[in-house]
Amino acid sequence: MTFTTRPEIKGTFGVTASTHWIASAVGMKILESGGTAADAAAAMGFTLHVVEPHLNGPLGDMPALVRPAGDDSPTVVCGQGVAPAGATIAHYKAEGLDIIPGSGLLATVVPGAFDAWMLILRDHGRLPLREILEPAIHYARHGHPMLPRVAGTIAGLADFFRDEWPTSYETWLPGGVAPKADALFCNPALADTWERLLKEAETASGREAQIEAARRAFYTGFVAETIDNWMREACVMDASGARHKGVLNGQDMANWRANYEAPLSIDYEGWTVWKAGMWSQGPTMLQSLRILDGSGISDADSRGAEFVHLVTEAMKLSYADREAYYGDPEHFDIPTQTLLSRDYAAARRALLGQQASLDQRPGRIPGLEHLADAYIARAKAREQAASGGVGAGEPTMAHLTEKRGDTVHIDVIDRWGNSVSATPSGGWLQSSPVVPGLGMPLNSRAQMFWLEDGLPTSLAPGRRPRTTLSPSMAQAPDGTRHAFGTPGGDQQDQWQLMLFLRMVHSDMNLQEAIDAPLFHTAHFQGSFDPRAVRPGHLMVEPSFGEEVISDLKARGHDIEVAEPWTVGRLTAACRAPDGLLKAAATPRLMQAYAIGR
Repeated sequence: MTFTTRPEIKGTFGVTASTHWIASAVGMKILESGGTAADAAAAMGFTLHVVEPHLNGPLGDMPALVRPAGDDSPTVVCGQGVAPAGATIAHYKAEGLDIIPGSGLLATVVPGAFDAWMLILRDHGRLPLREILEPAIHYARHGHPMLPRVAGTIAGLADFFRDEWPTSYETWLPGGVAPKADALFCNPALADTWERLLKEAETASGREAQIEAARRAFYTGFVAETIDNWMREACVMDASGARHKGVLNGQDMANWRANYEAPLSIDYEGWTVWKAGMWSQGPTMLQSLRILDGSGISDADSRGAEFVHLVTEAMKLSYADREAYYGDPEHFDIPTQTLLSRDYAAARRALLGQQASLDQRPGRIPGLEHLADAYIARAKAREQAASGGVGAGEPTMAHLTEKRGDTVHIDVIDRWGNSVSATPSGGWLQSSPVVPGLGMPLNSRAQMFWLEDGLPTSLAPGRRPRTTLSPSMAQAPDGTRHAFGTPGGDQQDQWQLMLFLRMVHSDMNLQEAIDAPLFHTAHFQGSFDPRAVRPGHLMVEPSFGEEVISDLKARGHDIEVAEPWTVGRLTAACRAPDGLLKAAATPRLMQAYAIGR
């Protein structure tokens, strides 16, 4: 009998799913008001900035997949900002750094989330901008119940904020008092920012013109000017243990806008799966599916040791390729076709053994062998790297540490069949100080870069960091359209791979597939400061059972048993050809919720 915590949500009008119940309710309200999936997703995104400020913010990043009802495939919306003009390896080396800190101002790239939402609203929404921002303004102005995890994060950083980031102290500890769990918490400066932006936008006539005016106010108007003025003088403590000035300025913001791209895709067992490009980690899921196709995974019990072993070993290979070869294809010649080809996957599949691999094994692509060698050398140097300083990195949620950032996720399908899958992140309250007067911190996505020349992920002006953010869409052989995703940094495409394989190869419904035991590996190079490597590591939920865990240990995996119900924050939604809608959200951490009718 399959265990499930909640019913799979079903209906025909609309479904919303996200990592916070308030955001999911806001999305449903927007659908009820006649909004599209794009309208609902954007309103949910701005609400999540308020209610999960330790996981995302308006100055963060946001890739999304948007699929209009009549389209054969989705479009990627790239809300990943680029490195500033002053972000050169030479400058960071001159600051005495050999790795980009996981927090502070040197970790900042151009904020991308806001413009991505505006682009989606302009082209796929129908409601006025005010209706989209009003829920976020309400919760920022009048308060929202403070999540216990956020309260713990703020309390743990109170002394640091007071001594080093006074703007954050003022915002997150108003009156010098740390917020209490479940008590109402307000961010009036953020509410004021959105009210001012709306006031300026509404001087324009018409919905689209107001959205364009909002984009200008943000990237060339008062928001950019406020950031530019502050960054000229700000010099703050970061994860390196020293104080540094940043390099982002107003011109960097003025020069950048979100854009559309074609997705990458593969076919698997009659399904089609779509992901963002090589500047994301999304293709690791596609590569893993290619490797697993023909491995016997279709016959493996998705709660059993063989399933866990095969998936883990495939992911080790695809993530090694991520570290060697992925990056911004506009600035580096990425071997995308090779990495996603069946022939390449067959060669990689031959490396799957009965025992856990403890080696880093990127593929050796002719002419690019030096990139594979460079990754192996980096990984060796970072094995068992010590934890970084305040605000360092983005964790897996399984670690449950209070001082690191993570991410949120949104899936929406409306009555017409339009769908959105978005993964906002960055701008974490614990990773960058609040910009005075705006009520929001900057992002720290630049920590994805390396301070080493000649790599796809070398720091360079105008280059996108190779982000971990990775929303997903898929279509089943019967035409059912799926949207799904999760927070979790390096674990995002691991957990999504498990969910997808269970959807394909088991009779589980969405909720059952999400509730089933999860696992992940930190074997490969981590994406976040301190860029740690843990050869052979495998974290599993105890719900797999002692027999499965013992089997995995016997295969050579370095097992770490997580606390119960702590791995993964998956949400999902789907629409069948007859119009039946379904949605589900994880019960883990008691925050995510799916709503629909």
